[in-house]
Amino acid sequence: MSGAPASGSPVGQQTPHGPPYLPRTAQIGGVPTVSVDVPISAVLLFLFVCGAATHMTILQVNRRRDHKFLFSGMLFGFCMARIVALTMRMVWATHSTNINVAIASGIFTQAGVLLLFVVNLIFSQRMVRAYRPRFGWHRTTTVVFRTLYCCVVALLIMVVTATVQSFFTLDKGTLHSDRIVQLFAVTFLAALAFLPIPIVTAAALLPGRQAEPLDKFGQGRFRTKVRLLLFTATILALGAGFRAGAAYDVRPINHPAWYHHKACYYCFNYAIELIMVYTYAITRFDRRFHVPDGSSGPGHYSAGRVRKQEPYSDSGRRPSFIADHIGREADTFGSDGNDDSDGLAEQPSSRDDTQGWSEGAKKGSPDSDV
Repeated sequence: MSGAPASGSPVGQQTPHGPPYLPRTAQIGGVPTVSVDVPISAVLLFLFVCGAATHMTILQVNRRRDHKFLFSGMLFGFCMARIVALTMRMVWATHSTNINVAIASGIFTQAGVLLLFVVNLIFSQRMVRAYRPRFGWHRTTTVVFRTLYCCVVALLIMVVTATVQSFFTLDKGTLHSDRIVQLFAVTFLAALAFLPIPIVTAAALLPGRQAEPLDKFGQGRFRTKVRLLLFTATILALGAGFRAGAAYDVRPINHPAWYHHKACYYCFNYAIELIMVYTYAITRFDRRFHVPDGSSGPGHYSAGRVRKQEPYSDSGRRPSFIADHIGREADTFGSDGNDDSDGLAEQPSSRDDTQGWSEGAKKGSPDSDV
């Protein structure tokens, strides 16, 4: 998880008279250069801007239709964090001797991906509650998931503190302690990124699922939700595992390994994250993983799952072209999901202005099942 400057920079030969001090080990990506990193960062920045605009548009359209799904806002926040990180990297490329800019770039690169880990972990919790309602809603299971969420926040604070401190001290004992914290954090987060895979697989495949009915939620085929979550968790685990492996193999700043190359930095960080951002947007995860407001126990997902969306606003005005097409569930999922034994029996799509709610929907705070 260290985000310090890396090899290949002319500043690596300098010895500053005071803090912040230059690192002595190679880091993934090296020190950015104008000729290589600025064009790449500019393209990635544009793609993240488009991703942020897409998820914010979906969030606002759903909000006007009273379809609360805060995870679109979380992915918007993640894209904004990546925009800042890439901007700082371009600034660093033009000011390669500025260690403060390097520190800021590294911290923003580290912090953003945690949002994606949390999103997938929450979706995993919902899958467990759908496949194993009594176990998923049990108090112990809920406490375990909440503890994991708190650990993410604690790890973020720990790793940022240790990373910043490592730039401002030359004491070997302090530097050793900082490295232990960083290695613990990067290992824990790699395990956290991988965790949805065994959780969802076990919930879906272990014997005994037929003993209680599947508590379905959201729109679309249920097996597609499983595949989508496993795919995104796999690529996130790949990126997190790569960063963890690189962190354990320390190399001198003037002798980096192949995994410190810029291509690895951009592929195992930003490219993987872009795949997840756009995959969730294209597959309409705001419909697939939505649960009824106020869900707090077994059966609440299914009780409120038949929810029809208003195609127009309360004022009677026809929405924009984008809003109209984003809100059509049938355009994305088809008008009938009965061809899938694990799927939802969806309601036929309608463009009438008068559509309502099922009586089984519960009211409450959005996404309160976490």
